[in-house]
Amino acid sequence: MTPGERAEARIAELGISDPRDIDVDAIAFDARMLVEYEALEGCEAMLVGAGDRAIATIRPSSVRGRERFSVGHELGHWELHRGKSFACRADDPDRNLTSDKPREREADEYSAHLLMPAVFFGPAVKALGKPGFKELDGLSNDYETSLLATAIRLADIDTLPVIVACYSAQGLKWSKPAKHVPRRWWLRSRLDDDSFAHGLLTAGTRVASARKQPGEVWFENDDAENYEVTEECIPGKAGEVLVLLYLSSPMLDARFDPNVGIRRYNESGSYTKRR
Repeated sequence: MTPGERAEARIAELGISDPRDIDVDAIAFDARMLVEYEALEGCEAMLVGAGDRAIATIRPSSVRGRERFSVGHELGHWELHRGKSFACRADDPDRNLTSDKPREREADEYSAHLLMPAVFFGPAVKALGKPGFKELDGLSNDYETSLLATAIRLADIDTLPVIVACYSAQGLKWSKPAKHVPRRWWLRSRLDDDSFAHGLLTAGTRVASARKQPGEVWFENDDAENYEVTEECIPGKAGEVLVLLYLSSPMLDARFDPNVGIRRYNESGSYTKRR
């Protein structure tokens, strides 16, 4: 079972039938992991286990969603990596998207599925159509998760042609495309001057809702000008902007593009290596 499947099986075993009943501290206690909230130096959470019991220490946060994600993350370590001790530095899942530490990514996956199980989260997203950040904020309130974790989970459930990305003045920090978004679409490494995200990041200009943009604003592909995307952006962490991109239907059927991004070749042909 994958870490996500393990987490969702846990929800099913406990007979939880409503996301409002996902008490992550109680779930941890049932797994013999006691949760304590104390100030920590140099990390957001720490896990120490002995035998069949563990203590997870979580740095208090003004955002309950971040605390809950940290608890779920440490519970993921306890369930998946028992016998190890961890001092974790991330209280939101974005910093581990590009991590070279597979155990941290697995713990993030466990936490996301525990707090936002597909059995509840999938239908909630479907009812919203193509949710923007306002709707995702509503979901984050329903699930007691951070907006960032909720947006990443939107891409993870893979029901919509969406890419969630984060940019700073230095360029693309990370991206999370839905799995069925063709890999041929290669995000620009730096924000285009015509993107709404560029205006928000450089001048604080906020566009009130999602709007259409030419594909070439967001993608390096030579044929991107033939397509449209829907862009919405909000301020992220200090010096960052969070972007929600919905691809148009024709983009999902576009032919293979061999002349974009960084490609690798093997006996089966060419493939793209994710940043």
